[in-house]
Amino acid sequence: MERKTIDLDQGWDYMHKGITKLKKILEGLPEPQFSSEEYMMLYTTIYNMCTQKPPHDYSQQLYDKYKEAFEEYINSTVLPSLTEKHDEFMLRELVKRWGNHKVMVRWLSRFFHYLDRYFIARRSLPALNVVGLTCFRELVYNVVNANARVAVIALIEKEREGEQIDRALLKNVLDIFVEIGMGQMDCYEQDFEVHMLEDSAAYYSRKAATWILEDSCPDYMLKAEECLKRERERVSHYLHSSSEQKLVEKVQNELLVVYETQLLEKEHSGCRALLRDDMVEDLSRMYRLYHKIPRGLEPVANIFKQHITAEGTALVQQADEATNQAANGSGLQEQVLVRKIIELHDKYMAYVNDCFTNHTLFHKALKEAFEVFCNKTVAGSSSAELLATFCDNILKKGGSEKLSDEAIEDMLEKVVKLLAYISDKDLYAEFYRKKLARRLLFDRSANEDHEKSILTKLKQQCGGQFTSKMEGMVTDLTLARDNQTNFEEYLCSNPDANPGMDLTVTVLTTGFWPSYKSFDLNLPAEMVKCVEVFKGFYETKTKHRKLTWIYSLGTCNINGKFEPKTIELIVSTYQAAALLLFNTADKLSYQEIMTQLNLTHEDLVRLLHSLSCAKYKILTKEPNTKTISQNDSFEFNSKFTDRMRRIKIPLPPVDERRKVIEDVDKDRRYAIDAAIVRIMKSRKVLGHQQLVLECVEQLGRMFKPDIKAIKKRIEDLITRDYLERDKENPNMFRYLA
Repeated sequence: MERKTIDLDQGWDYMHKGITKLKKILEGLPEPQFSSEEYMMLYTTIYNMCTQKPPHDYSQQLYDKYKEAFEEYINSTVLPSLTEKHDEFMLRELVKRWGNHKVMVRWLSRFFHYLDRYFIARRSLPALNVVGLTCFRELVYNVVNANARVAVIALIEKEREGEQIDRALLKNVLDIFVEIGMGQMDCYEQDFEVHMLEDSAAYYSRKAATWILEDSCPDYMLKAEECLKRERERVSHYLHSSSEQKLVEKVQNELLVVYETQLLEKEHSGCRALLRDDMVEDLSRMYRLYHKIPRGLEPVANIFKQHITAEGTALVQQADEATNQAANGSGLQEQVLVRKIIELHDKYMAYVNDCFTNHTLFHKALKEAFEVFCNKTVAGSSSAELLATFCDNILKKGGSEKLSDEAIEDMLEKVVKLLAYISDKDLYAEFYRKKLARRLLFDRSANEDHEKSILTKLKQQCGGQFTSKMEGMVTDLTLARDNQTNFEEYLCSNPDANPGMDLTVTVLTTGFWPSYKSFDLNLPAEMVKCVEVFKGFYETKTKHRKLTWIYSLGTCNINGKFEPKTIELIVSTYQAAALLLFNTADKLSYQEIMTQLNLTHEDLVRLLHSLSCAKYKILTKEPNTKTISQNDSFEFNSKFTDRMRRIKIPLPPVDERRKVIEDVDKDRRYAIDAAIVRIMKSRKVLGHQQLVLECVEQLGRMFKPDIKAIKKRIEDLITRDYLERDKENPNMFRYLA
């Protein structure tokens, strides 16, 4: 049976009735919903009109009429309802109309579905859905978006001022800006976001201008943090998520970037004041606010650095003044200073870790600040020496630091951290080695484990070369103990080899220990025998090693038979040799003692001063003055007594500082020579400037080489034919293999 042809007017008339019913439903008029029969009839009508043979295929005409249906509805109903309303009421109407429009598009697309499947697909035309949404965009959105935007921004500002607003309404309105772009964000960004961001910037600019004058730095930051939190909430409640970063940046710029200098440098509450008053929470907030801003932390780190530098420098100045005022210059002030610097480091390291979440910028600021005042001298002592003395105090028996093992470990860890800031690490190493030698040789070290522990820490910090000699010293002492045991066994098994007294000899390896003067002291006969016996023993152990006796480091216990009572005297080998002379002579002149002992004038003055002018007057001298002169004569003081049965007679201290500095200077010359030769060997030809720079870089880990010293060493190497100047360019050097 042939299908009856439907002409265009008749078919559209039927469709128009269906569309009118849909409009009534949308307008909320009393109208029953579509039954499935009605829906099927509308769909079928379109299907039939599109599948009739030409010229009765009305696909194109129906496609056009589909669009006209929307245009007619929008112009007659939607636009009038929107233009008569304003502000929030207009927004509500817009949301309602957009919702209805989407329903209408959905229903009509179903009625006209056959067009979508075949006609549109074949002709590559915009889909029905797109046509429907485009109608709304062109006829409604383009007309009302400016008013809608103004209304939305006004509501946002109300909310910023603390009023309650309908957030759901804003969300729905802004969804229209997003959805109308049909997959693109252009409408939302150009018609709404740009203006909203400008308005937000203007709003916060006004607020910031007031707050910066009225509020303290902590209060201002609290407000800024709260504002940023609220703006982020705003995004989560109704703005599109893509706006968050842009909005936050605008607010940060107005509140934090524009007024950064003013805020950080507020007189009684800025960054310096927060550091001074330990306002940890506020400093953490400052970090949180500024670390998200490009280069925002740099001014904070700069103030942090200046503050620490000022505090550290003040500590050094106080110690300097106190040391100069203290008549005895006991070194106590310097020890207190090191302790205070360690406390300062602990305090600000905690800030770096806790307030500034370990940010590299603050580590760098802390390092640079400490490098400034950790390299200042205090009462003529370099920080390298102070640090070495501080370690000595912790590690020696009866040092001023009474600490538990854990506390000592902790303190040593901190000292080694401070060493990182000191430019003359080689100077520290030399002072430390001198003091370590005294602790080891005179049995003054409190705990061998601590000695090894600090060496491990120093090795980690400064490398194996830094500690190799010190480790050798500790090993030497262990070997020396074994050696002494062997010596005692040797004495037991060789009754002929009897030194006639208790003898302990410590054998050391020359390269590890500081250099000590070895004099040909004329030993008394008793001591000569000891030396011979030990030589005999040592030759049984090795033929290849030469023993050099360093009497200046030796100690002797001798019995002084005084008239009131016998007292045991603990003296140095020099002092013992001098006292033993009085076993065979009652009175000796300065010259006689000098000749018999074969000592230098300088050493003899120290020696005789300790025995005749100091606390214990074992010798009496003529004339009875406080100083030693070459015309003095000495006698054994048989009347001497003391309440103790055993006394130690110290020698006046020698100024070791000068010697250490001289030794270090000498080592530095070798180090500079080695660095220059190393660089030139690999480069063959190099300019003066570049050579100096590379030299400074290579040596910088141990000390800060002086540029003049480098130039001097270059000249010296030229005279020794390691390098030569270029004939053409005197600023170029060549390596001579």
